[in-house]
Amino acid sequence: MAENTTVDAVVIDNKIISNEKLEKLEGDSQTDGKENVQNNESNKEEKAKDDKVKMWKLDNFEIGRNLGKGKFGNVYLAREKKSHFVIALKVLFKEQIERFQVRVQIKREIEIQFHLRHPNILRLYGYFYDDTRIYLILEYAARGTLFNYLQKQKRLTDAVAAKYLYQLTDALDYCHGLGVIHRDIKPENLLITVRDDLKIADFGWSVYTPDSRRQTVCGTLDYLPPEMISQNNKSYDSKVDHWSVGVLVYEMLVGSAPFGDANSKNTLLKISQARFTIPDFVHKKAVDVIQSLLKIAPSARASLSDVKNSEYVKEFYNKTE
Repeated sequence: MAENTTVDAVVIDNKIISNEKLEKLEGDSQTDGKENVQNNESNKEEKAKDDKVKMWKLDNFEIGRNLGKGKFGNVYLAREKKSHFVIALKVLFKEQIERFQVRVQIKREIEIQFHLRHPNILRLYGYFYDDTRIYLILEYAARGTLFNYLQKQKRLTDAVAAKYLYQLTDALDYCHGLGVIHRDIKPENLLITVRDDLKIADFGWSVYTPDSRRQTVCGTLDYLPPEMISQNNKSYDSKVDHWSVGVLVYEMLVGSAPFGDANSKNTLLKISQARFTIPDFVHKKAVDVIQSLLKIAPSARASLSDVKNSEYVKEFYNKTE
């Protein structure tokens, strides 16, 4: 990566402050998201006085190891030179964005994630760009993706799965309350912090939809709900995320997706019929959660509030810990 890059523009909020301890670093975003929303109006005038738009360039950061590679670029561990604040720097190549015609999608991802404030949603602190690249300044989650964690662990304990389930549904409930549908919940898009907290990290397929109905088919095959693959071109709403949560709970506890098949046509058929088998070793209360979410009819799926307050979560997750 070039050390000196001239920047055309940037947007950043003033949350990037000096802090050298990783646990405190990650903890900066652990405030109650709902409380932030409730206090937003009363704090707006004061915030307007305090917040400053700062111009950033690549030379402001020390770039460390590569954390991951995607279709449109790479993610690096980085540190702001002046404050020593550790972040993840996502570098997107404009050439790739234009080649795959995802400019609108990238813009929407940035706009949505930048404005979300919840302890279980990865913070997008800001962004800047140059002639060839776009740089996203992201919160750093030290333990990486849930996908990699599952690869190592094979299956999660009920205590861990229940905790992640609660945190995920709380974050999604917050998103839905703001009219945001994620549309691509899966282990690869969820990160784990050093404190073992879950963070929704990728909003590439998310959409802000006040009328709550959409028709675009998107996401990952194993996690697609029946209404998205219907040949009747059905519209859908935020309940697509409820289905994905059900698939995720299954995968966390079983180690594989419920509708997985070597033949993609068979996968689609299983999804359309909500046909799956839960192994006997899965706790009955977890079975109840999975079955309540993997319903063909979106209206029949359990609410996120019901999932957060399910007997499974109550038994295995102590929110005071």
